[in-house]
Amino acid sequence: MTTLKMPVSSRDHILGDEDAPITLLEYGDYECPHCGAAHPVVKALLQRYPDDVRYIFRHFPLTQIHPHAEAAAETAEFADSYDRFWEMHNLIFENQDRLSIPFLFSAAESLGLSVERLQQALRSGEFSRRVRQDFLSGVRSGVNGTPSFFINGERHNGSYAFTDLSEAIENQLELASRRAA
Repeated sequence: MTTLKMPVSSRDHILGDEDAPITLLEYGDYECPHCGAAHPVVKALLQRYPDDVRYIFRHFPLTQIHPHAEAAAETAEFADSYDRFWEMHNLIFENQDRLSIPFLFSAAESLGLSVERLQQALRSGEFSRRVRQDFLSGVRSGVNGTPSFFINGERHNGSYAFTDLSEAIENQLELASRRAA
C-alpha cells in the first residue's frame, strides 16, 4: 500500500476538526471530470461524518491534458490569500463545465476579489510554487492520476464512489475504535 510522503500540516487546506480520527486527503485537478464527479461525493462524506472526518485538498494539475488546471489551482491559492480558498474551490468545481480564464476572473469578482490582482498573480506565477509543491508531494506519494485519495495516510485504491469511500472510512473508524478499547 502506498503511503503519503508529505504529512498534513498547517500549510494544507483543511476542512473539519483537526482531531478527527479520519483524515481524507485528495490530490485533485480542477479540470479533471473525475475530480468534478468526486466533489459532491466528498461533500456528502463530510455531511455524513461531520465529527469523524477532516478533509484536505492538494493540487495535482494534469497540465498536459487539462489546459486550465494550473490557472484554476493558482486562482484557488490566490483566493486563499484572502481566506476564501474553499469558496473558490467550490465555485470552480461547481462550474467545471465553464472553466476558462474569463470564468476564473468572474469567479474572483463574484467573491469580491480583485480581478486585476488575480491577473497580475497569474501573469507573475505568484502562486505557481505553492501548486508545484503540492504536485511534487503527490508524485513522491505515488500519485499518477486524479482524483487520488489517501485515508489516514494510506492510498485508497478503491473508486471515489460514495459507497467505496464511506466503507473505507467505516473500516478506519472501526480500527480506531478497537485501538482505543
